[in-house]
Amino acid sequence: MIMQEIMPEQRENFVWAEKWAKYLTKSLVKSSENADVILYISQLFMAKARGDSCVRCTEQQAQQLGSLVSMHPAQVAPFIFDGQALFLYRYFALEQRLAQQVQRLIAQQPTQVDTSSYLSLLPDPYQQQALQMVGQSALNMITGGPGTGKTYTLARIVAVLNHCLPHLRIAMAAPTGKAAQRMQEALQLSFSDPDLQQQGLIQPELLLLKPVTLHRLLGIGRQGQAKFTAQQPLPYDLIIVDEASMLDLNLATLLFEAIPDHARLILLGDAQQLASVDVGSVLADLQQPARLQPYRVNLLNSRRFSDDALIGKMARFIQQVTARQLNTEQVLSAFEQDIVAADQLQIVDLNRIQKDLVQLQYLNAETAIEQALQQLWSGFEDYTQSLLAYLQGEQSQAEVEQVIACFDHYRILTAIHHGEFGLERINQFMQQQLLKILLPYTQAVGDWYIGRPVMMTENDDQLGLANGDIGICFFQKEDHQQFSVFFPSLQKWVIAQRLPKNIATAFALTIHKSQGSEFAHTAVVLDAQAEKLLSQELIYTAITRAKKAVSLLVDRAAFAQALTCQTVRHSGLIRKIEQSIE
Repeated sequence: MIMQEIMPEQRENFVWAEKWAKYLTKSLVKSSENADVILYISQLFMAKARGDSCVRCTEQQAQQLGSLVSMHPAQVAPFIFDGQALFLYRYFALEQRLAQQVQRLIAQQPTQVDTSSYLSLLPDPYQQQALQMVGQSALNMITGGPGTGKTYTLARIVAVLNHCLPHLRIAMAAPTGKAAQRMQEALQLSFSDPDLQQQGLIQPELLLLKPVTLHRLLGIGRQGQAKFTAQQPLPYDLIIVDEASMLDLNLATLLFEAIPDHARLILLGDAQQLASVDVGSVLADLQQPARLQPYRVNLLNSRRFSDDALIGKMARFIQQVTARQLNTEQVLSAFEQDIVAADQLQIVDLNRIQKDLVQLQYLNAETAIEQALQQLWSGFEDYTQSLLAYLQGEQSQAEVEQVIACFDHYRILTAIHHGEFGLERINQFMQQQLLKILLPYTQAVGDWYIGRPVMMTENDDQLGLANGDIGICFFQKEDHQQFSVFFPSLQKWVIAQRLPKNIATAFALTIHKSQGSEFAHTAVVLDAQAEKLLSQELIYTAITRAKKAVSLLVDRAAFAQALTCQTVRHSGLIRKIEQSIE
């Protein structure tokens, strides 16, 4: 095993990993190989930090761990060697459990639904294939890039199943609160389609469906224990999970184990996006085994973007870079030739964009930071105007909804937390600019002020809020000296002082946190400090959050890294699935 370069932001993790390795090796007989043993164990802990469930090693290397490793998977030990790779026992066991659940689901025979008379509801042959698949299978994966109609297809599948299967109990979920909110909005829009209404496929109960976070669906508390398990399965016949690329190994295992024997599971997602922040890339792994191909349909035809739409072209460009084998300068030259030439960022008027817009500006040593941040601030013009209208108006719920709608038009996305263009600095600058504008009408009290967008950074069961839920601060209706935060994903007001102190200001989000969200306009910031963190999956996720406009404010080297570096997570899940369903 070769030690990978340790990035500055990983150094703390490495120190922690090394300490654990030294602690675990105290029981080993001191030998010349002891340093190698510590290295192996440190690498395994570092692999976990990168999202890998294992590291490749030889049997000889594994044997050097002595009593700390089991060479037989049935035996429990801190580490497991399976013939190809070394695992922490926890992740080896999770992969085994998940593989068993996959095998269980594909062996299930849910109530068969003849969907042939409903195929005309879907114009695309891939979408029709997805409808037929779900009518027959317990395990179903519907994947596709931006605008390929995943939610459109899902709405018709749900309507048909609900019509054909009386008393169908349906649950919908997503990994984050924002993704659940977007899922609900998109589904309700699709359910309003006259074609579905005319055929009598939209029953009243469908209009009441409300997606929740996966943690809420499974009843996962602070200790990570789920209420619904294999022993107490979910009380639903159809379980749908959107943004499934965000599923980590642990959460996916808990989900699969909680699926009842008679039920159908539908996973929706785009495997090209970022994998989970924790260990595993479950959706990508599930697409690999040959035996699972009948349970997956990949939608190919984009309806959001035409063939010449720049955002769609940019997404395809990123997907094809690796195959083209271009060096750094070649890939940047090709991007500027095929997508957009570098220039100064201009103010984006969303009302005047006919198709879509992509603009690119390079950062360099001469770039004035304040000026660049001011360029980013210009995207919040509609938001500030809606806040002024709220402060000068009746402060009604309609005005609150307008503020929220304007805020969701635009978001700044960055790869890092610290630095000149890190999350903290950007949010601080945006906050300062907003307070300047609002000063004649209101002022901050402590951390709180009208228009402060905030994001939960952890689950809070008492408040009913989940990590990733986003709200905006307004006056309390009863007392304008106090503040309340409205969370649109839950249609819920919470007194500002009741929220946790570590709640984060959210003018800007990390690209990871933006996953599952969509905005009319995104500004993507990549500076030199982010270079080693970047990948194709990261930039692909960032630009596909946008529906109309993408503004790229990037360091040349960092942008080249993002376009050319493909992340591959090491996992034993594919092998375990193939073994379990032979």
